[in-house]
Amino acid sequence: MYDNCRLCPNACGVDRHVKAGVCGQKDVVRIAWSGLHRGEEPPVSGRNGAGMVFFTGCPLGCRFCQNWQISSGDEDAYGMDVTLDELAEVFLQLQSFGAASLDLVTGTHFIPSIAEALDLARGRGFSLPVVWNSSGYESVEGLEIIDPYVDLYLVDVKTYDRQVARTFCGRERYVDSIDGCMDFITTHHPHTDLDRLQGTLVRHLVFPGTLAATRSFIRRFARRYRSSCALSLMVQFIPPKGDVSFDPISDEEYDGLIDLLDECGIEDGFVQDRSDDDILWIPDFTKDVPFPASFADALPYFLDLRRSKLS
Repeated sequence: MYDNCRLCPNACGVDRHVKAGVCGQKDVVRIAWSGLHRGEEPPVSGRNGAGMVFFTGCPLGCRFCQNWQISSGDEDAYGMDVTLDELAEVFLQLQSFGAASLDLVTGTHFIPSIAEALDLARGRGFSLPVVWNSSGYESVEGLEIIDPYVDLYLVDVKTYDRQVARTFCGRERYVDSIDGCMDFITTHHPHTDLDRLQGTLVRHLVFPGTLAATRSFIRRFARRYRSSCALSLMVQFIPPKGDVSFDPISDEEYDGLIDLLDECGIEDGFVQDRSDDDILWIPDFTKDVPFPASFADALPYFLDLRRSKLS
C-alpha cells in the first residue's frame, strides 16, 4: 500500500518507501506521544484514561489544527520513528498501564503498519478495544484494511459546506469524501453501543461564524446517521498559535443548538460544556505530558523509548 499510496482521499500515488506523501510522511511510523488521557468522551476515557497514541503527519492539514506541531505536512514534524515491534509494545504497555481503550489518533497514513503492529500485539495478549480517532478524511481502500481491527470509530464530520471546508479544513474536497467514509463505517458498524465501545461516535466542532453550516450538519446527521451513530458536539474553537482572534459562541447560540438537537431527536452522545473555557487544551508535544497534568499521564515506556532514541 505504500508503493503507490491511496490510503487517503488525496490518492497522491507517491512511493512512500522513497519520499513523503501529501501527509508529510514516508513509510516508517512516527509517533509524537503516548499515554493516558482523561479528556476524551467518558466511555473512551473510562476511569483511568484512554490509551492514546498520536501519530505524526496528517493527510488533511487543517489550518487551525490544535495538534499543529505534529500534523503539518512536513517530514520533520515533531515525532520519533518506531519499529512495528516497538509500536506493538506501546499498545501492550498502555494495556498494562490501565488504559480503558487504545485510542489511535490520526493514523490514516500509517494504516498498513498499524494493522501489522496490532497483529503482533494481539499475539502477545493485547485485548483492549481499539478506537480509530480520525479526521474523517479517509479512503475506502484504507478503511478496508483497518476496519477489522476497529471497535469504535471516533470520527470527525467537520462540515458539508465547501466554504467552511476551504477556510478551516485545509481541503475543499473534504466534503466530497466524508459521505463515502461515513457510508462505509455505518455499513460495517450499523449499531452503536458506547458502553461497550462499539460502533461510531461522530465529533463535530462548531467553527467560528459558521452556525448555519453546523445547523445543516445536525439536520443531515439526524436524517442519515442518528439510528447508527452517537454524536459529540464540540463548541470550543481555540486558534492553536494565538495569532487569530475569533468570537466565541454566545449563550443564545449554544442554547439554540441544544434546542435543535432536541428538535431532531438526537439523544445519544455528548455536548461539550462551555464551562471548560479556562482549560488550555492546546497540547505541547515537546513536553513529557503535552496536556494539563490533571488530564494526562505519559506512558513510561514511551518516555524511555524517546530518551533512548534522542541520546
